Amino acid sequence: MVAKNEKKIIKKAWQETKNLREGEVFLLKDLFKGYKWNRIKTEKRSSLGRLFLEKVQKKKSVEAIEKTSSHQQQYRKLG
Repeated sequence: MVAKNEKKIIKKAWQETKNLREGEVFLLKDLFKGYKWNRIKTEKRSSLGRLFLEKVQKKKSVEAIEKTSSHQQQYRKLG
């Protein structure tokens, strides 16, 4: 069961993708102000990452691409 708070966080992150330009590559944490992302507990960040990836797989405006060397999922904004 996904917590209501997590859904809210993912919704806000998804809204931020609308500010990206076509072709831009980003990480989930890039969609938050640095201090906001840093305040989220590490285990919750992992959960948010899974939820965001699931959302991306259902949408056409963002695609998941390769992971970074530190195993963070990268995404690319599509047209």
